Amino acid sequence: MSDLLSALLLGILEGLTEFLPVSSTGHLLIAQHWLGQRSDFFNIVIQAGAILAITLVFRRRLWELATNLGDPGNRDYLAKLAVAFLVTALVGLPVRLAGWELPETVTPVAWALVLGGIWMLLAERLAERRGDVATISWKVAVLVGLAQVVAGVFPGTSRSAAAIFMAMLAGTSRRSAATEFVFLVGIPTMFAASGYAFLELVKDGAVGDQDWAGVAVAFAAASATGFVVVRWLLGYIKAHRYTGFAVYRIALGVLLLALMPGGT
Repeated sequence: MSDLLSALLLGILEGLTEFLPVSSTGHLLIAQHWLGQRSDFFNIVIQAGAILAITLVFRRRLWELATNLGDPGNRDYLAKLAVAFLVTALVGLPVRLAGWELPETVTPVAWALVLGGIWMLLAERLAERRGDVATISWKVAVLVGLAQVVAGVFPGTSRSAAAIFMAMLAGTSRRSAATEFVFLVGIPTMFAASGYAFLELVKDGAVGDQDWAGVAVAFAAASATGFVVVRWLLGYIKAHRYTGFAVYRIALGVLLLALMPGGT
């Protein structure tokens, strides 16, 4: 398989899995067994493509929030987005600097997929008992921020899954409201994480020579695919539960444990 086709497939996979609650890390780890390992720079760039996608999907919502500061409801929502981001940054940066993170190898990722899937099933069932609540509380904002940190420590957890279901458990039981809040928080969070990782690479002199054609193709593929997937998911969850994603996670995790026990 050519390097360009491999880059295209990895970009598509990133766009497909970054915002679905199935763990992009787990899928890219599996894919790179067959498509070849890529540089950290490549992985940062394709994630940036996914961030661009979600920014474009929510461009009108972002413009509304930015231009209607006179609306108390808008100011309140922005403040809660800011709190969630700041909690992630203030807790997550020391955690990262301390190196508190499991390795991105098959076994921990597989277990994160399985346990995360079980947790999703339980969390959605518990959230439904609260009725249809769309309000984002301060508690939700804080816990979403903490959930993003947990997802960073345990590769395979899925940032979107951890944060969405934490929001639902904390009081925002309406799936669409919880998902929108988490996706909007994800924009500055992922930009900051990618920017920090890029600066680390520059500092270490690890950017070096790249397959720039492959990087460009993968970035474009991640952006285009991510845009389509997010648009689809926002419509899907209005009438469907997340159960199918949870079952898929469990099945994938079990398969990985069976086929690659102790694998890397």
